[in-house]
Amino acid sequence: MFVDHVKIFVKGGDGGDGMVAFRREKYIAYGGPAGGDGGKGGDVVFIVDEGLRTLMDFRYQRHFKATRGEHGGTKNMHGKGAPNMVVKVPPGTVVTDVADGTIIADLVEHGQTAVIAKGGRGGRGNSRFATPQNPAPELSEKGEPGVDREINLELKVLADAGLVGFPSVGKSTLLSVVSSAKPKIADYHFTTLVPNLGMVETEDHRGFALADLPGLIEGAHAGIGLGHQFLRHIERTRVIIHVIDMSGLEGRDPFEDYETINEELEQYNMRLMERPQVIVANKMDMPDAEENLKAFKKKVGDDVRIFPISAITRKGLDDLLFAVADLLETTPEFPMYDIKDEDENSVLYKHESEVDFEITRDDDGAFVLSGYTIERLFKMTDFNFDQSVRKFARQLRGMGVDDELRKRGAEDGDTVRILEFEFEFLE
Repeated sequence: MFVDHVKIFVKGGDGGDGMVAFRREKYIAYGGPAGGDGGKGGDVVFIVDEGLRTLMDFRYQRHFKATRGEHGGTKNMHGKGAPNMVVKVPPGTVVTDVADGTIIADLVEHGQTAVIAKGGRGGRGNSRFATPQNPAPELSEKGEPGVDREINLELKVLADAGLVGFPSVGKSTLLSVVSSAKPKIADYHFTTLVPNLGMVETEDHRGFALADLPGLIEGAHAGIGLGHQFLRHIERTRVIIHVIDMSGLEGRDPFEDYETINEELEQYNMRLMERPQVIVANKMDMPDAEENLKAFKKKVGDDVRIFPISAITRKGLDDLLFAVADLLETTPEFPMYDIKDEDENSVLYKHESEVDFEITRDDDGAFVLSGYTIERLFKMTDFNFDQSVRKFARQLRGMGVDDELRKRGAEDGDTVRILEFEFEFLE
């Protein structure tokens, strides 16, 4: 089964918890804090494996969670960082965030990697919080939660050239005679339901990958027929081979077919029209084909080069393959996405567009605090120690939570809720 679109869930590993500990050694008075830091959680990393051709494996496993880091120990021993979770994907995979549709990664080359979900940093042990004013703090952090997100994986076939055209114009037959590929060929529409790839070699020993793509019909850019299932695969190709049934056996006008297909490509993505296009007049062995070709040439003009062929009799194939190979030598790749690489030394400020917190009311009248920053602080606070609780209260006050609650009408004794934790508002 050819699978080219799946939705999965990924989560980076949580950081290990920092520890509250003190030196307890003979003859050493006032040993001081000795709690170690937690280890970093593992990242979820995608790597391209050229041996894969579909996203079939993701049909059976849709959740990928990296392991968390080890907790800190006594004697200032830091926890071990967790290994990354490596997930193999086929070349041509585009990773997008379900929440906002942003492109996370465009993976095309063998061995290319991308971090999809980062692991959380380890929490700090109480040794980190020692100060002259508080030399023995009972204060530590829990590990930072790893990033979790739902993502879409979309496979776009990697081919140098792609065959496009209406159903039953002879694309599969053409691929089968110029390569060793064996696509399904039958006398009905939409015989090809998935892309077929074949390697083509010209007589002067130049080779390129050719894709036979599912038939296109009017309205495909809006999802009619195979719609986007077809069009996503043409984005990777550098040369478009436009196959037209010049015999007119289906009762369609070849020129109208030509205009319709180009309109669908432009409606789907205007950048597809930047690619060089080779026009192939197929089925020239059939009656009326020569007359239809003359009429077609008059309508498209003399500037457009047309290659009359017969895929069945193999007439005209050499000229076509030479022309495609020549175009591929001079045609650059067309990147569909501009993804900025993150420098290892750069600082990435995430969620900068989001507010630190948001206040709403529950049905029972409780004030509910939510937001990435405040929930992250809550999850990293160890409520088993009074000093940690007081630190969390100071952080909320510094963020302006207390003042905002008063503006919303909060009074002494009202319930305030963060996730599943409740506490009373005190003036």
